[in-house]
Amino acid sequence: MIECENRFNLVIEPSGIVGNYCKFALGHKIKMCTKKEIETFQNVLRVFKFTKVITILHISMFIVIINLLSCKSEGTSKIETTNIRPLKDTIGFAQYSWQMDSLMSRISRSGWKKSDEQTFRMAICPHDDYTYVGNLYPELLQHIKAPNLILIGVAHKAAQLGIEDSLVFDSYNFWKGPWKNVPVSPIREELLSLLAGKFAVVNDTMQKVEHSVEAMIPFLQYFNKNITIVPILVPAMSPDRMQKCGKALADAIRSVAEKHKWEWGTDFAIVATTDAVHYGNEDWGGIDRAYFGCDEKGNIKARLHESVIIDSCFKGIVTPEKIKLFSKYTLKSDNFREYKWTWCGRYSLPVALYTAYYLNDAKPFNGELVGYSTSITSPHIPVDDLIMGRTAIATDCHWVGYAALGYRAKI
Repeated sequence: MIECENRFNLVIEPSGIVGNYCKFALGHKIKMCTKKEIETFQNVLRVFKFTKVITILHISMFIVIINLLSCKSEGTSKIETTNIRPLKDTIGFAQYSWQMDSLMSRISRSGWKKSDEQTFRMAICPHDDYTYVGNLYPELLQHIKAPNLILIGVAHKAAQLGIEDSLVFDSYNFWKGPWKNVPVSPIREELLSLLAGKFAVVNDTMQKVEHSVEAMIPFLQYFNKNITIVPILVPAMSPDRMQKCGKALADAIRSVAEKHKWEWGTDFAIVATTDAVHYGNEDWGGIDRAYFGCDEKGNIKARLHESVIIDSCFKGIVTPEKIKLFSKYTLKSDNFREYKWTWCGRYSLPVALYTAYYLNDAKPFNGELVGYSTSITSPHIPVDDLIMGRTAIATDCHWVGYAALGYRAKI
């Protein structure tokens, strides 16, 4: 590494991409370049009579030269450079394959539980910063074996956009992935044709500002480089409306799956996302969410309450009664738009679970807990040197819970 003025660093190291690609990191700007372009840069350094210090002018000239070379990954087609859904969170989540490779190496050293024994038809996955959630991501998502994924996410900004009561689809062709752009499955249009109007809308603005779905994509792509996705966001809606939307989505998925002769779990799967309780009275926009206080005893009570919710609503056989009980825990009875207990997936999970329940024809469908952790009780994966970080603090008075669950047919 060569130190540069104004705290700029220039890093040259292998990226693991075929074709002698390397990465150049200038502050937080990453450029992927071929061997020829690296040689060009080395010639530039010779011209500058480079010794130990690169000036900001030299850095700027280098960036201009590299950009003029129009460096891009081999095999990128024109369609892949248009209508790609950009990343919302470039701090808490990985953007590049080398970040994921490094992250998984660190998670492996921490001893995550690898297993090939199970295949989940549906999963409930967190979506917080990788440093906080850590092992739970791969421990859960390794069990999603199907290549075609219906991703059901939270719509955090829906109220500001005036959206509620409808499932929110997008119109992007691709979503950004660490290894390559992830195609949106053609079945999205088939599902929309069955749901649009009464149960679904298309809103790219909503999809663009939402971070929950994109959190899962790097890990899903880590385990299968050829996934396709159908992202669906769930804004505020009443418990009755959630059940109706879940049933409608199940009917639409069944129709499309039968058309393509897809098997649930083998050809397609459902992955819903939520973070569990958002707890404390510090840095929550002035809102006091320390329901039991945020001293040691209060935090222990909060985690015990989390266990009660998970055990009574998500583990074991999925039933409409359990799904409705979750709404009673998380939504105020007189106003479904307001929190009673702060799980951000208070709408996405019921819709996903109703979808699974009806898609399984109300037959036994079993949920099992892969793991539960919080941002203050689990070891943090170091990420600062990977040009990643944290989007929020983690203290006794500001923490988030994470529940990871998998679902399969009851044998």
